[in-house]
Amino acid sequence: MATRLVLAELTAAYTARSGQAVAIESVGGVDAAKRVAGGEAFDVVILASDAIDKLIAAGHLRPGRVDLVRSGVAACVREGSPVPDLSNEAAVKSAVLAAERISYSTGPSGVALQKLFERWGMADAVAGKTVQAPPGVPVASLVAKGEVALGFQQLSELLNVSGITIVGPLPEAIQIVTVFSAGITANTARADAVRALLDFMNTPEADAAKQRQGMSAAA
Repeated sequence: MATRLVLAELTAAYTARSGQAVAIESVGGVDAAKRVAGGEAFDVVILASDAIDKLIAAGHLRPGRVDLVRSGVAACVREGSPVPDLSNEAAVKSAVLAAERISYSTGPSGVALQKLFERWGMADAVAGKTVQAPPGVPVASLVAKGEVALGFQQLSELLNVSGITIVGPLPEAIQIVTVFSAGITANTARADAVRALLDFMNTPEADAAKQRQGMSAAA
């Protein structure tokens, strides 16, 4: 879901210049991986790089992943709520402890946050007040509805969401960066067309779209 908007923009630009129509279906990463592993037919899969590697190793995708974007994690609060200080690691730790309820995703950023809480020695304290967003459900939607006070997710998934205030990215010392990559499915008959699309997605022309959606080029 983190790549939904940037993929929509990039595929529209590619269709405009090439005439090749592209249909992207955006779902939660966990569900996407299960569907590919279950044999559902797609031409290309775009997920976190480690998930792509696993699908390649299992033979569902062809060797040779293509890294597309780097995506960092940011925090948000409900619109009108006090904005916590997240300027350094200690401030983030204090904000998490002070929040009545927090939320993060089931994706790679959520896994990394759990490891961070463990390193801070507060995993149990945080677990008791965590509302984990189900796959495909934006953390920002839970924050906007007031179900949680502080939400963490990819910046790209917080942009353009009404009812929230984006506090800002995590500080560099604890920033969580996910590389999203593409893999060509093993049985597709459109491998050449997919390669042309992925080549376009890694051109300088595509960099501006990535930046607009809170991401950066993977290389």
